[in-house]
Amino acid sequence: MGKVYLVGAGPGDPGLITVKGLRCIQEADVILYDRLVNKELLSYARPDCDLIYCGKLPNYHFMKQETINSFLVKHAQKGKVVTRLKGGDPFVFGRGGEEAETLAKNRIPFEVIPGITSGIAAPAYAGIPVTHRNIASSFAVVTGHRKKGEEDELKWESLANGIDTLAIYMGVGSLGYICEQLTRHGKSKETPVALVEWGSLENQRTVIGTLDTIGEIVVKEQIENPSMIIVGEVVRLRSELKWFEQLHEEPSKLAAVREAL
Repeated sequence: MGKVYLVGAGPGDPGLITVKGLRCIQEADVILYDRLVNKELLSYARPDCDLIYCGKLPNYHFMKQETINSFLVKHAQKGKVVTRLKGGDPFVFGRGGEEAETLAKNRIPFEVIPGITSGIAAPAYAGIPVTHRNIASSFAVVTGHRKKGEEDELKWESLANGIDTLAIYMGVGSLGYICEQLTRHGKSKETPVALVEWGSLENQRTVIGTLDTIGEIVVKEQIENPSMIIVGEVVRLRSELKWFEQLHEEPSKLAAVREAL
C-alpha cells in the first residue's frame, strides 16, 4: 500500500509553499495538480514522476471530482507515493475533505499538509490585513459560489453585522448579489470593498470601491477570476500598506532613471 499527501500549494507565489509541502513534491511517484497551482513547483518533481492535470475552470471541470478520488485510490493501491497538489489550503474550499473521506473509506494512509490560503495571502499582498487591533477583531472566510440549483444558505445577517472582515472566495460572478445581500441585512453601502485578482503573482491587480460602487468598478477594470473579495474597514489601510506594488515599481523606476542618465 502506498500513501497520499494532500498538499496545499499556496496562493500562487511558489515561494509560499511550506517546506513539508515541497518535500512531498520531491518524493512523489505521482502528482495530481490543480489549475491554480504554480507550474514552477512541478519542476521540483522527480524526472520519472507521473504528472496528472486535474484543472477546473468556473462552470467547466476538466476532471470530475469522483475521477480524482478514484485516481488517488488507484495509484495508492499500487504502492505509489501520491501527492495531491491543491491551490491554497486543501481544507479551505478545496474539496480536500471529500478526498480525505474517500481515502479513509478505502483505508489508504494519508497526511494533510496545510497551505497558505488565498483569503489571507491575497489581501496581505494587497496591503490589507484581515485583522487589526484597532479596526477588526474577527474575520470570516466565505464562499461566493453555490452548487447549481441550490438555495443560498449563507447567514447574511450574521455576516453583515457580526463579522468585521469578510474574505469571499469564488465570488466575482456573484458580486452584485453579494453586495445586495450585505446591504439588505444591515451593512453600510459605504463599507470598503477590495478585489484582488491573481493575488501574490506578478500580474496581481487590486481595485477598491464600496458595496455601492464596486460592481461598476469591477466591470470597468475587467476584473476576473481568480479573485478574492475583501469586505471591511481594513480595506482602507491599503493606501499606506500596499508594499507589493511598491516592490515591483521600484525596479522599473530605477531602470527609467538609469536610462535617462
